[in-house]
Amino acid sequence: MFSHEKIWDAIDALAERHDLTPSGLARKAGLDPTSFNKSKRLSADGRLRWPSTESIHKILEATGSSIDEFTSILQGRQRYAGLPDGAFPAQTGTIPLLGFAQAGAGGFFDDGGFPVGQGWDVVEFPVAPGQKAGVYALEVQGESMLPLYRDGDVLIVEPGAAVRRGDRVVVRTREGEVMAKVLLRQTPRAIELVSLNPEHPGRTIETADIDWVARIIWASQ
Repeated sequence: MFSHEKIWDAIDALAERHDLTPSGLARKAGLDPTSFNKSKRLSADGRLRWPSTESIHKILEATGSSIDEFTSILQGRQRYAGLPDGAFPAQTGTIPLLGFAQAGAGGFFDDGGFPVGQGWDVVEFPVAPGQKAGVYALEVQGESMLPLYRDGDVLIVEPGAAVRRGDRVVVRTREGEVMAKVLLRQTPRAIELVSLNPEHPGRTIETADIDWVARIIWASQ
């Protein structure tokens, strides 16, 4: 069941995904610019105000988003339906583990960044079995991610999850480069990333050059 807070959070996330403020999203959808202001989410007497289905329809149409995409944001992750043959099923105690160097070599992921193929190791996932489907682990190699992540640290990532500004993510380019960064900004044309290591510059990568982006949900530090 979707709560009042989750629905408003999903609208905020949809706006940010398209590099808009909530007011900008409302304006783009042809609504009153104040429609999604935080002050409008409660009435004067404290009752919850819910966005109308018409408003949601208009913002989806204005951003070119589907109802499935909006629902996935509400759920906090994208749907995992339709994985190809050979993809890992929902984990029940261990999850696949791969090193960053192997991840860059290719052949271990489908187009959505989900784990496929052979040659994976496994690692225990530190949450209840079955809590996440499709997650896997990447082992940090080298010192490019210091001081946050050290050589040998394990990052557990969730492919397909909705990402927001400030999230720590793993990005794989179509050329096979794999990196852990902080998402600064995302537009339909490119993403801007901030390096975890201050000695390494940030990156702006064209969307066409990105293979996949996966959100980091846990790190063994």
